Amino acid sequence: MQIHFDLHPPEHGWPPVAVESVWAEALGDGAYRVDGPPWFVLDLAVGDVVTAVPDAAGRLRPTGDVRRSGRLTVRVVPAYEGSLRGDPVAVLDVFRPYGVAGKVQATYRVVALDIGPDADLHALKSLLDAGEAEDDWFYEEGSVNEAWCALP
Repeated sequence: MQIHFDLHPPEHGWPPVAVESVWAEALGDGAYRVDGPPWFVLDLAVGDVVTAVPDAAGRLRPTGDVRRSGRLTVRVVPAYEGSLRGDPVAVLDVFRPYGVAGKVQATYRVVALDIGPDADLHALKSLLDAGEAEDDWFYEEGSVNEAWCALP
């Protein structure tokens, strides 16, 4: 099933879409577990449980209730001028040794990283910051926790 999230109005052309449809597993009683990291929805990660109800067209829409899974979502957009030459698949290759998975949205070259609760957050944040400082990519914190926010 898909849950359709209305996104905030674009700021400087971002996000480039008005609605994102996120795959989720039905748990019953209007609860759904998110199956993959979202490319554009903020404050949502793999395994989060959301409640949703059908709209007039029968599409599932979130009601705003979220139970956090402990996973994080960080989005990375590789720069054409950087060492990865704008290749989103190369971003996944950089983070794979850290136990981080993700998915690529090819049209906008966005990589949604799915960071597990046991990941080395300090190493990942350092890597993300270094890549951004070297103009290899830009990144956005989609859904992070207090431990992440406390990092330098």
